[in-house]
Amino acid sequence: MSCCSTFCTTTQRQFSPRLAARQLARYRRKGPDPTTRLLRDLLIALNPTNRTLLDIGAGIGVLTCELLHAGFEHATAVDASSAYVACGREEAARRRVAASIDWVEGDFVDLAPRLPRADVVTLDRVVCCYPAYEPLLTAALEHAGQAVGLSYPRDRWYVRAVMAFDNGVRRLRGGAFRTFVHAPTGMAALLRAGGFHLVGRRTTLTWSVDVYTRMNAAAHTHEGHGNVLAVSSRVIT
Repeated sequence: MSCCSTFCTTTQRQFSPRLAARQLARYRRKGPDPTTRLLRDLLIALNPTNRTLLDIGAGIGVLTCELLHAGFEHATAVDASSAYVACGREEAARRRVAASIDWVEGDFVDLAPRLPRADVVTLDRVVCCYPAYEPLLTAALEHAGQAVGLSYPRDRWYVRAVMAFDNGVRRLRGGAFRTFVHAPTGMAALLRAGGFHLVGRRTTLTWSVDVYTRMNAAAHTHEGHGNVLAVSSRVIT
């Protein structure tokens, strides 16, 4: 599948082959970034059944590979950058999980009707790339059988200041890509309206990492049929 939307065009320019190669080299040296590590650990502790994954905005496939190595059975990895998809395929082959991943290039919102549902849907540092989070999260929830995990910028003045500066630099350089700090309360309300319940949260100075499960799944867990995390918040510097 190819990508031809305006979002894809700006994403291709922002997430270039050079940036993809740099991130892949960093991952091989240091492992996952803090938000990815926190999201991975929350989902592993959740211990979902069946363990199929839909990783939206998968990038070079760090979270996808990490969860497959932790016991997930199959993943669909979606990203709008062809360079990131190429690096992701390379890394998956190196880590011998390529047969367990279906790579899809394009804008998830456009591709959603053609993509399979999964037990777990993830959006690691993805919501901030969309001007409007509603279509993205709504489509993600429709694909999630058991849980949704996401990370997003915290709504703090210093986070907004940094993003405004970065967006200003991109504007001066002629780039069209922008990042956004969306209201956490609005996103939480949409997730609850979609039938999901917050079961885990971790924070860094700039990011929040949340895991939600379907409310009926949470109810079964309270009856002793599963393992749901206690809602908590921890700041990682």
